[in-house]
Amino acid sequence: MITIGRKDRIDLPELGLFNIKAKIDTGAYGCALHCDHIEIVQKKGEEILSCRVLDPAHPKYKDKLYFFKDFNDKLVKNSSGETEHRYTVKTGLIIFNKERRVEFSLTDRNRMKYPVLLGRKFLKNRFLVDVRLKDLSFERKK
Repeated sequence: MITIGRKDRIDLPELGLFNIKAKIDTGAYGCALHCDHIEIVQKKGEEILSCRVLDPAHPKYKDKLYFFKDFNDKLVKNSSGETEHRYTVKTGLIIFNKERRVEFSLTDRNRMKYPVLLGRKFLKNRFLVDVRLKDLSFERKK
């Protein structure tokens, strides 16, 4: 298994986002991505999920609407332990120079320090978490 620290940096190439800070969280089950203006819109008679990724204060923010034809909706426990409805999408994520398809729940993480959270469903059988360390995959990119 690869050792990962308490935080790292990832690329989301399908979204055109690179070097995004991510929190590694073994207490969270799934992965989460900061989005706002999350809504279902009709395009050519088809339901499409629309959102903005990150927020204007983030240095990597692109004032762009993203559209997802393939999406799900789920009930997810938030950081307060309350169940809430969230939409999920799958996209490519690159970490340690390897790309994987990852399901992200879309949520407002505006009050959180990191726009991306990587939970234990993603970490399991891939990574050993050492909370003393950080940015290990980013250091390998240099």
